[in-house]
Amino acid sequence: MRVLLLSDIHANFTALEAVLSDAQPRKFSHVVHLGDAVGYGPHPREVLSALRNLEAVCVMGNHDRMLLDRADGLNMRVSIVSQALSWQLERLSERDLAWIRSWRDGIDDPDTGARYRHGTPLSLDDYADSVTAAREAFAGWHGRLAFVGHTHHPAVYATLNAPVGEWVKHQAFVQGGSYMVPPSARVILNPGSVGQPRDGNPQASYAIYDSARGHFQVFRVDYDVAQVQADVQQAGLPEVLGSRLLLGK
Repeated sequence: MRVLLLSDIHANFTALEAVLSDAQPRKFSHVVHLGDAVGYGPHPREVLSALRNLEAVCVMGNHDRMLLDRADGLNMRVSIVSQALSWQLERLSERDLAWIRSWRDGIDDPDTGARYRHGTPLSLDDYADSVTAAREAFAGWHGRLAFVGHTHHPAVYATLNAPVGEWVKHQAFVQGGSYMVPPSARVILNPGSVGQPRDGNPQASYAIYDSARGHFQVFRVDYDVAQVQADVQQAGLPEVLGSRLLLGK
């Protein structure tokens, strides 16, 4: 299997289009979205339609869940996040909301032997954003292969056997790159964010995992940030949601 791994699109269809255009010639058989299709951006309907057309397997992200909470009259605290979600709710159909409600908080895939979850292998909300956090996740989860999002940083955390026990090693993919999963290692792999990278590189980020080879490859893709910023402004969304895209933060 060659799995196209997307995460944290955050209603940025312009970035998603660029990613799909880049990924198409690389060939993939399955699409997995690791959460946060909505939130922040100006294109919620377009993103959900694209994921549906791709027949993507989607897991629940924290922004997806917050959108549903707002639809149910919960979590009504006012913030930049809530402003974007309220605007998006007005533009989504009942069919869209029903589909998001069907997304699960984590999936174990027998075909790849992987766990797909938004935050860590153990949590939707926690972050696998440091060696310490990864070590805690490995201690509580005994699988071998996990794909997560949430941090908006493409990276791998891998265990290494040592006389004192398992060590954890980290590798970032700020400019993209590849990683061969060692046969004896346990790994947590993150494809980065399609729609709102936060590792200092504003390029959209995605990955392809080849299960036959154990090969994980991250790609960074240019997209029309200025167009998204204009769409944010036209929608009346907070300006920071557009300005931060150019900074990759």
